[in-house]
Amino acid sequence: MSDAKARLPRDERRAQLLSAALEVFTSAGYHAAAMDEIADRAGVSKPVLYQHFPSKLDLYLAVLDLHVDQLVYSIQRAIASTQDNADRVRATVDAYFNFIEEEGEAYRLLFESDMSVEPAVRERLTRMTYDCAAAVSAVIAADTGIPDEAAMLLGIGLVGTAQFTARYWLERDGRVPREEAARLVANLQWRGISGYPRTLDERGKR
Repeated sequence: MSDAKARLPRDERRAQLLSAALEVFTSAGYHAAAMDEIADRAGVSKPVLYQHFPSKLDLYLAVLDLHVDQLVYSIQRAIASTQDNADRVRATVDAYFNFIEEEGEAYRLLFESDMSVEPAVRERLTRMTYDCAAAVSAVIAADTGIPDEAAMLLGIGLVGTAQFTARYWLERDGRVPREEAARLVANLQWRGISGYPRTLDERGKR
């Protein structure tokens, strides 16, 4: 091992290990993945890997956290990108399609994991869906005046639709062009959610 590798800054080393782990976990599945293989893929010794992550589960959860946070941030950024709600719907749906298209390995880790029954994993996946839906429902509640719990129900519905249609699109090998697929799903969502009227603003206008 070269001195350059040995002296890699901790943050860079961690990113290197997480990248290697993502590749191994998605190709082999959690249970078949070996720490030896992950260390080899990262070009480090197994003791170095264990210095950063005490167990395979700790490593898996760290990889999961990274990509959960990435997806949630993408959705929050899409919602904040405009004040026009039709554009918000389009941007949010597009964020899901972009994530699934560009982060195929991360998508499989989040949505096709053989570890989804593990409580710590399930908690993170639930949090991912909740955080995305919370960002959506906050806009719905503010604009319509409906109770927070009802707005959250609608937010869960919109997020679930975007997640499952994007997954289906990828599983069908993109037979519908990505831009068209996102547009179809966004139009479907907007036709539904736009039926809820905005509350009156301070000028008495919708």
